[in-house]
Amino acid sequence: MFLENNVLNSQQKGRLEIICGSMFSGKTEELIKRMRQARLEKCKIVIFKPCIDNRYHNNKIVSHDQNKEAAISIANANDILKYVQEIDVVGIDECQFFDEAILDVIQKMIQKNIRVIVAGLDMDYQSNPFGCMPHLMAISDDVTKVHAVCMNCGDVANFSYRKTKSQDQILVGEKEEYEALCRFCFKNKMHAK
Repeated sequence: MFLENNVLNSQQKGRLEIICGSMFSGKTEELIKRMRQARLEKCKIVIFKPCIDNRYHNNKIVSHDQNKEAAISIANANDILKYVQEIDVVGIDECQFFDEAILDVIQKMIQKNIRVIVAGLDMDYQSNPFGCMPHLMAISDDVTKVHAVCMNCGDVANFSYRKTKSQDQILVGEKEEYEALCRFCFKNKMHAK
C-alpha cells in the first residue's frame, strides 16, 4: 500500500511551493529563478502579481537585483483562473496582498495538476503572520524561508521593520519605508518607538 501510494503521488504534478521571508530577502529573485527553470524544462508558465504592487512595473515582477519577468497584474484572486488553462506552472508574487479567495484559487489549480509557486512576506511590519501566508505555508508541499542581511548589524534578518509612522498593515514600499532587521535589532527598534 505504501509503495503504491508513492507511485501514484510521484505521477501527480499539482503541488504548492512557498517562498517566504522578510523584505529584501530575495523572495522574488527565487521565484524568478524557479519560473525560468520551469520554462527551460519546456513547461508553460504564467506569473501573477497583485495590482497594488506597482513599485517597479505594472506588468512585470522585478527583484531588488532588477531581474524581471512578465506578469499579469490581478485585482481579484479569482481572475487568476481565467488564465491558467493549459498552464503547467503558476507563479504568484507578493501573495500576502491577496484576500482569502486566493486559498481556494490555489487549491483549484493544484487539483488541475498545476505546480503553484508562491512568494510572499510571512510576517507584517509588527512581526505578525501576514494575510494568507500562514495558511498557505501549512498546506504547502515545500516551504523555503529566505533571509536578508540585517541592515543594522549584518546578522541574519527575518523581520521587516517599518521606518514610517503608518499603522496600516499594507503599505507597499521600498528602502525608504522598510529595512530588514535581525530579531535583536528589530525588538530594540520596536521598543524605542
